[in-house]
This record gives sequence, C-alpha cells and structure tokens, in this order.
Amino acid sequence: MKLYYLPGASSLFPHIVLVEAGLPFDAIRVDEHTKAIDGGGDYRNINPLGYVPALQLEDGAVLTETVAIAQYVCDRVPAINLAPPNGTLQRAKLQSWLNFISSELQLGCFCPLFDREIPSAVKVIFRRRLNDRLTYLEQHLVENAYLLGNHVSIADVYLFVVSNWARGVELDLSPYPKLLALRKRVSLRPAVQQAMRKENLIA
Repeated sequence: MKLYYLPGASSLFPHIVLVEAGLPFDAIRVDEHTKAIDGGGDYRNINPLGYVPALQLEDGAVLTETVAIAQYVCDRVPAINLAPPNGTLQRAKLQSWLNFISSELQLGCFCPLFDREIPSAVKVIFRRRLNDRLTYLEQHLVENAYLLGNHVSIADVYLFVVSNWARGVELDLSPYPKLLALRKRVSLRPAVQQAMRKENLIA
C-alpha cells in the first residue's frame, strides 16, 4: 500500500493508524503547492482534488478521506482494538466523534483560520466557534479519559492530530487541561512517535 501525505496535515491521522496496525505501506510525501510526488509524478493523478491523504491499495484502488481510511485500516486489523466492531452502538459513537472532529474542528474552525483570504474580523467568529467546541470536549473529558470512555480509539488519534494545529493559529490550549492530558497520552504511543519522526515533526 501507499499512503500519500503532507507533513503535519490531516494525513498524519491515517499514517499513525497504519503504523498501529502493523500493515506494510510506503509513506509518500506530496508537495503542498506543486502537487509533485516524491520520486516523480503528479499527485492529482491519484486524487484529482489534490488534497491528502490518499491510500492506494495493493490492487491499485484508491481510498481518500481520513476518516474512511482510518476505519478501513482498523477493520482490516481488528486486533489493534482502536475501533469497535461495525454495527455496534460504540462504533456509531466513534463515527459521531470522527464526524465532529472532521466537520466541527478541522473544516469548521481550523481550516478557515489558516486561510489567508479570510479577513481577520471574520476569523474572530471562527475562533469563538473553536473555543466553544473545545470547551464541549473539555467537559466530556472531565469524566472520560478518552472520547469513547476509558479506552483509546482512532477518534483520540484524530483529535491529537487536529489539535496539533493550535500552535499554527496561535491558540492557547492551557484552558483545556483535560484535552492536554489526552494529547500527552496519545503523543507517547510508539506509533505516534514513529509516524511523526517519519514526517520530520519531531527529532
């Protein structure tokens, strides 16, 4: 398999999950601006929309979108125990959190803050929205070590990846100590360390 990624982007999420699963794959870097692939080629031939991630399977089929890729990997290697079985209430709760992180945090708050074309006055609205959603997460984590309770899941990995962007938008996470504690626990997982080293995010 081949995972196409941009260092520190949302593609770090499935990158970590693939390492957790122990599946053989090649991590291939994509240039954010030119869409050139390390080793040659145009990434838009893999994903015409040009954004990462994309997972090219052994038979050549391509799967896109972080949430889909991560769940696919978990279902291929259920022994990693990072996603409840399909058809269960816990799996539905996992999907609820994954959708929340994708739509409410990543696309609904963080991405607009990185957009240079959005006026500063408008970004104030997105910052307020982001703080509201982080407060919601903080309240949930008061009684839960992880998003699904006392067991880590891919939702926690996704939250770790997206919340990494706080520094890039000059957002102070200190008002959210439970979130910081979750981030610390996730960051210490060997798979997280390995994927981040591969993407040159840590020494």
